[in-house]
Amino acid sequence: MRYLPHTEIERADMLARIGVDHVDELFADVPGHLLLKEPLDLPRRKSEQNVARALAKMAARNVPAGSVPFFVGAGAYKHHVPATVDHLVQRSEFLTSYTPYQPEISQGTLHYLFEFQTQVALLTGMDVANASMYDGSTGTAEAVLMAHRITKRRKAVLSGGLHPHYASVVRTQSELASDDVVTLSPDVEAREDLLAAIDGDTSCVVVQTPDVFGNLRDLTAVAEKCHAHGALLIAVFTEAVSLGLVKSPGAMGADIVVGEGQSIGNALNFGGPYVGLFATRQKYVRQMPGRLCGQTSDAEGRRGFVLTLSTREQHIRRDKATSNICTNSGLCALAFTIHMSLLGEAGLKRLARINHANAVKLADMLKSVKGVELLNGTFFNEFTLRLSGNAHEIVEKLAAQNILAGVPASRLLPGKGLDDLLIVANSEVNSDEDRAAFIAALKEVL
Repeated sequence: MRYLPHTEIERADMLARIGVDHVDELFADVPGHLLLKEPLDLPRRKSEQNVARALAKMAARNVPAGSVPFFVGAGAYKHHVPATVDHLVQRSEFLTSYTPYQPEISQGTLHYLFEFQTQVALLTGMDVANASMYDGSTGTAEAVLMAHRITKRRKAVLSGGLHPHYASVVRTQSELASDDVVTLSPDVEAREDLLAAIDGDTSCVVVQTPDVFGNLRDLTAVAEKCHAHGALLIAVFTEAVSLGLVKSPGAMGADIVVGEGQSIGNALNFGGPYVGLFATRQKYVRQMPGRLCGQTSDAEGRRGFVLTLSTREQHIRRDKATSNICTNSGLCALAFTIHMSLLGEAGLKRLARINHANAVKLADMLKSVKGVELLNGTFFNEFTLRLSGNAHEIVEKLAAQNILAGVPASRLLPGKGLDDLLIVANSEVNSDEDRAAFIAALKEVL
């Protein structure tokens, strides 16, 4: 066998060498309520064939998103991914490539990362973008840390429209650094007074548009108030396709723009891997986490690509590093770039218009259903409904009819009195038949 478990004597020797009495001491920093009290209820051993059979049976309980009318969003969206994308990313030179430490043999990787950065900078309306983050949530936490470094302050204000998972990641990372985080109450209809939350101690304000409830927000006034108090505006998005239609965060005065790029080139994949997009102003580039690929010329004047900035602690002294991220979502970034290249500017705008038109069509249909209230004044391809009943229970009843109707707000924000709210997304993949089935089933359930 290639793997042999350690003996009790070997385990005791290792524990003695590192100075602990029991292996549980190695997990002392993990909150106790998150630790298992006993092993998982799984067989101790099975043959490979039986394991495959058991896992296949388990997987068969999933309902593939493409097999039923699907209106789930809230941070992860179903879009059509051209077959060309999967065909190209599975080529061995892309699929097996590693970090481009040696530019002379990594020109292909560096080139597509350079193009990826260019696309992200254009989409967000910013000067410079990095070569991707893990995902939108961790990218948001990194953006807050970046703002703290720039402003020399340690207080972040989080909008009540920020995706709760993103806010949770920011709070987790901030708690470990003893930073102050002010999280505003859930803002279903985009009526919060963000301006009142900004003061001389504020490092940054984090606002999402379209927000988690689907509302489009004009960030101009928030940006002006931030800058007047020496703070930075961090603009967040979870739906990258929206950038093909709405005003860019950079044009509204954002200092850092961060979000999720899954919508372009990447399937839902059961929640990951995804790709975080991160862009900022040129003057802040040296505080940006992650990598930055640049274009240069070799000794003979030929175009070439290099890692211009590599700011993680693996490359430079720990006290000079801006991030401890040890890799990026390279293959997902490549998928994003291929899809964007296939779309082009005109194609992205057309895709965004189709998404918005489909969402408007569904919203108009839903407004006519007794027991349904649309809460959004403006939206892109996602909106929030107030239902005459518990949204979680209604979603389960619709799922039993093979209609995945959306995400109950209470699932994202439990205990906040949002039990009757349902977040619904409608992209270009939804047909008139899907919408009609949704309406018919919802009428029956209500």
